[in-house]
Amino acid sequence: MRHLNKHMKMKRLLPLLVLLGLWCALPAFGVSKEIVQLQTQVQALQDQMARMQQSFDERMGVMRNLIEQTTDNMNKVTGAVNELQKTLSQQNNDIGGKVDQVSTQVQAMHDALDELRARLNKLNTQLDQLAAQQQNLPSQAPGVQPGAPAVQAPPPDGLYNSGLRDYNAGKYDIAGQEFNDYLKFYPNTDLAGNAQFYLGEIAYRQGNFQGAIQAYDTVLQQYPGGNKAAAAQLKKGYALIELGQRDAGVRELKSLIARYPRSVEATQARERLRQLTSRKTSPSHRPTAQ
Repeated sequence: MRHLNKHMKMKRLLPLLVLLGLWCALPAFGVSKEIVQLQTQVQALQDQMARMQQSFDERMGVMRNLIEQTTDNMNKVTGAVNELQKTLSQQNNDIGGKVDQVSTQVQAMHDALDELRARLNKLNTQLDQLAAQQQNLPSQAPGVQPGAPAVQAPPPDGLYNSGLRDYNAGKYDIAGQEFNDYLKFYPNTDLAGNAQFYLGEIAYRQGNFQGAIQAYDTVLQQYPGGNKAAAAQLKKGYALIELGQRDAGVRELKSLIARYPRSVEATQARERLRQLTSRKTSPSHRPTAQ
């Protein structure tokens, strides 16, 4: 009987025990579900971060390529600009050389014209001599003893041409003496201004810029209408610049352009002024003390 009652009690307690077990198992099940959800969310976040990192890496790669391409393009542009500057500088030098060459050719033409004028003067002189031969010989000058050798000047055209020939050959000392003799014997001829100009050129080529300026000033003062006046003023400006008197040289070149605007010398003066301006404004230019 006791055993039966005990069995009955156990039978009654069995559902309670099952319910108690279920009740105890419910929190563990709920916790496991939340952990699974959290793990799922964490995995989703990790996947999202991985995708963001991949997208970031791809964009960084694209930006890196763009930067490299931009750098290459800038290097190419910089090289092209440098080449352009070199080309422009070379063209400027070539233009300056061509201007000097044209000036030399024009000067040679002037010299040829001067030589033609000298020959015409010689022909006129010969005509005068032929006319004089028709008259009686003049009486002997007083104070001159018979038989005494007369000091006779060399012919003007021969003396001038000899000086010009020696000048072109680089024989400056001989040419200078010949031009000085020409000025001593024939100071009022058409070629006197030319002879004085070449004395300045000889001094200029020998580095005596102060002496050259004095010779050019003589051309401008005594032979202002001669065909070497513009060339004398041009070279005077050059000589002043060589002496470090930049402002005075610039004023002389500008005065030349105003006086002879269509001359070859004016073209050379403009080119020299342009070179002086470009040197002054160039970043690499450093002004020197004067």
